[in-house]
Amino acid sequence: MYISNGYVCAGELTDFLKIENIKVLPDMIMILTFSTGEQRVFDATVLSGPVFEPLKEPDVFSGAKIEHGVVTWLDGEIDCAPEYMYKHSYEYSMVS
Repeated sequence: MYISNGYVCAGELTDFLKIENIKVLPDMIMILTFSTGEQRVFDATVLSGPVFEPLKEPDVFSGAKIEHGVVTWLDGEIDCAPEYMYKHSYEYSMVS
């Protein structure tokens, strides 16, 4: 339990998860670097629904940007929460 802005909240206070770096790969795959320092692989084909349809276009998907720790496309018209991307990604480590 903790207090935030005068309100008592259940659970534990945690830092917000942010995306710090992205590397876009073919086939709607990206390597994400999170604010925790972890690098993870995210397969964006898990994003479904009409709002995400434009991402199937390689030019749109490759235009991913980071705005305030969130991955966005099309000047912020499409975004995906860092927590969702973390939960639906897997650990990545470069093999030397």
